[in-house]
Amino acid sequence: MASSEFSNAATEARPPLRLAIAGIGLVGQRHADAIAQVPDSNLCAVVDPSDAGKAVAERLCVPWFDDLHGMILAQAPDGIILSTPTKLHVDQGAACLDAGIPVLIEKPLADDLRAARTLVERAEQANVALLVGHHRRHNPLVRKAHEHINLGTIGAVRAVQASCWFYKPDSYFDEAPWRKQVGAGPISVNLVHDIDLLRHLCGEIVSVQAQVAPSARGYENEDVAAALLRFENDAIGTITVSDSIVAPWSWEMTAHEYPIYPTTSQSAYLIGGSHGSLSVPDLTLWGHNECRDWWTPISATSVPQDTSDPLINQMAHFTAVIRGEEAPLVSGREGLRSLAVVDAIQKSAKTNALVHLEAEDWDSMWVDKPTSQSEITNETNAKVAN
Repeated sequence: MASSEFSNAATEARPPLRLAIAGIGLVGQRHADAIAQVPDSNLCAVVDPSDAGKAVAERLCVPWFDDLHGMILAQAPDGIILSTPTKLHVDQGAACLDAGIPVLIEKPLADDLRAARTLVERAEQANVALLVGHHRRHNPLVRKAHEHINLGTIGAVRAVQASCWFYKPDSYFDEAPWRKQVGAGPISVNLVHDIDLLRHLCGEIVSVQAQVAPSARGYENEDVAAALLRFENDAIGTITVSDSIVAPWSWEMTAHEYPIYPTTSQSAYLIGGSHGSLSVPDLTLWGHNECRDWWTPISATSVPQDTSDPLINQMAHFTAVIRGEEAPLVSGREGLRSLAVVDAIQKSAKTNALVHLEAEDWDSMWVDKPTSQSEITNETNAKVAN
């Protein structure tokens, strides 16, 4: 028997993994659909205390539980997906880890940076897989963009411009009033996905300076924010987010990733390099054919790409991690680093201060440096003098 045939036979013979989902709202149901598309995996249970959650479990013909601990004792699943409210992630994630069960936690990892760090350390000490649901990294177009940047197709990354603009209707906020409150603005709810992709594509972010504007609808949170980002490789980035701007420039409307969003031919990220530029997610490469000179013609090339559902890809990856066949693409530590940048943006916006993140010291996650212009100048002069 050839090795490939043996591998296929072994794959066919192994028992399917039993996966449970806690939180079966819109995202949880998408995870359930993804499980159904992944070979050798079955949905074994749903945890959701609501009547709607119970109804979904009945429709899916799987056992329903109103409590995570009870489900773990009764089902002992091979893996758990947490798509519950963010404030529950730390306690529920700890319950999975204490039971020795690999867990995929929807983004953001937590609503508190220090608690998130404790959870990640707990997973690392227990040697139990903790993944964070930044599913965009599993999109083939992101893999292709990452590949071209790493190959040096556009040279050294020097700047990136990212837009996350869309308009959420009033009904979105009225049906869940907590969305109008402090901490539920687009920085927390939406920006973490984009920050994770910028880190993935362009490198670690070492400092941020942010500004926000109050909600034009009169809510407690912001409805527009912007941040200046400095990367470890000295690239500079700008990112803006708003849930009250009518525009085509957001990942949801440009990536063709989720059918409920109307699609456009625009892009959300512009990544500029020393030898060319790349727009994402339309994957257009720009460069001079003759020499790097703004007086010579510049041309655009569309990068060939595959298409597949990143949520299904993420679920297949999760099962491979559970089986010990792959290392996590977005580990708890990776999710923590993206959360740390968002936390720094919020702190900067609140204090109008420059906030530094020490890439070499993730135990402290973020460290405030001099924040007034005079202090920054004095620190710079001291370094030059030395």
